[in-house]
Amino acid sequence: MKLASIEARDLPDAWFQCVYEIIDNGHEYVIDHGSYAGQKRLEFDYVTVHIRYPGVRPLIPDIPASLGIPNPVAEGYVEEYLPYLMTPTKQPNEDYTYGERLAGWSYVAAAGGKASEGDPGGGGIGAHVVNQIEEVIHLYKTKGYGTNQAAMSVSTPSDVLLGDPPCLRHIDTRIRYGKLHFMVYFRSWDLWNGFPANLGGVQLLKEYMAAEIGVEDGEIIAASKGLHLYDYVWELAQLRTMRA
Repeated sequence: MKLASIEARDLPDAWFQCVYEIIDNGHEYVIDHGSYAGQKRLEFDYVTVHIRYPGVRPLIPDIPASLGIPNPVAEGYVEEYLPYLMTPTKQPNEDYTYGERLAGWSYVAAAGGKASEGDPGGGGIGAHVVNQIEEVIHLYKTKGYGTNQAAMSVSTPSDVLLGDPPCLRHIDTRIRYGKLHFMVYFRSWDLWNGFPANLGGVQLLKEYMAAEIGVEDGEIIAASKGLHLYDYVWELAQLRTMRA
């Protein structure tokens, strides 16, 4: 296993460094199972990306106009993506949304008041709904900042049965040095489009939570054992990194 570690200034810098590094050191293979079975991709064995100033604007990648290639994230998309993270709205054809898991997950209280995994639709008798975002804010405001319990889960045990389980698995949090920091883990992660769009939305979520708690916005440490580039964007990646 090759462990990659990237130190970045802001989100555009993190994206560029990951693209540059994966071209040189990514593992090339054919996907056996999943949404893109049969296609090739380059992938880090495991990567950690430390972003010191993720709130610096713009949040989306920097693509020089002279290159003549489209930005992986359209202007305004990150703001449109934010409700997907922060609201429980789910369409009938969706197995889940990140917002459903973070801001509106339903569970059934078992005997003794302990929670057991319930109906994500929230329909059953005795069902309870938890908004992890607001609960973490409340925890910090009422119990203080010295805790390791303020983690927000996205995955559930039954996700292993899904044909397309969630890529984002958890957002852990920490308040240290007067700032709110996020530690984010993705099991699989599209570097070209998903990485900048996802982290842009996560950054806006962090800014909201920091303001509600009353602390400054902090850093992001993102990790994945599946950050990858699909073969259909390899040429674009080479152009952006001036390899062509």
